[in-house]
Amino acid sequence: MSTWQPRPSELLLTRSLIAFASGVAPKVAGMRWFRDTDRNDIQDALPGWPAGPHYAPRSESQGRARTAGRFGVRALYVAVVGTLENMAGTGTIMKGPSSIKASPEDVENEVEDFPVMWAAPGTVARGLPWQLDRGRRPTGYRTTALVTDQRIVVIGDPNGSGTRTELLWECERSDIAAVEKKPYSNESSDTVIRFKDGSWCRMHVYSGAWFRYLAAANELIDLETLTPGQRRAVDALVAKHDFGQPPVISRRPSGNYLVELLTPNAFPTPGQPISVTHLMGPDGSDVASHPDDF
Repeated sequence: MSTWQPRPSELLLTRSLIAFASGVAPKVAGMRWFRDTDRNDIQDALPGWPAGPHYAPRSESQGRARTAGRFGVRALYVAVVGTLENMAGTGTIMKGPSSIKASPEDVENEVEDFPVMWAAPGTVARGLPWQLDRGRRPTGYRTTALVTDQRIVVIGDPNGSGTRTELLWECERSDIAAVEKKPYSNESSDTVIRFKDGSWCRMHVYSGAWFRYLAAANELIDLETLTPGQRRAVDALVAKHDFGQPPVISRRPSGNYLVELLTPNAFPTPGQPISVTHLMGPDGSDVASHPDDF
């Protein structure tokens, strides 16, 4: 094993911790399945995969009981935290349980069932590594997806240090048909990747930047083509945050320019920033953000 590096001709755009998603609807909460296109469970037929948990959807009554239990816990949480905040006399002192702020878009695959791999034999998604499954990988093992201008790469970190990694899987960007955010998810972090061969997977991704460089049209800009004002702005950002990585500059759909510097920590913990960004106009001046910028 060795620390992963991009090819000499390859530009690393972003990275994020990643894993197969988990269901949030009462019948499938905390569960996931691996399916072929006939909805058969294929996890025991995936080459090289170790044994993992086998799930069964809860009954309607079990699902209702689980929902009622969550409401009870949330009510207790609100009461306790409200009392503590009144005693403290200050703002919120702790974060509560996450809530799902969206409705299901696909009842069959989000409420009644929850496939995270949908793949016929020989398709791209069928080759995804078992280490992405939190129910199979060892405690402390982390998986990171790296997005470059040429491909997606998944690497594994057996001990969480980031010093010794293993290449687990990769695909060319030309293999991807679409990338979709799925708001009916924990912390709204699920992403579905659809491949051109008809297979797809559903991932829990910890960085919005990862989605940005895959789902939106990105016009990457070469440093030498910047205006003098833009070059000064980029040089100032690099001088302030010298991470040893070349800046990633892209013209956004709004017409603004986004400059991003990846931080040196290849394996950030959830919640840690993975980059420093700066938004500028054609002359390099600061500009107000637009919804199409990120």
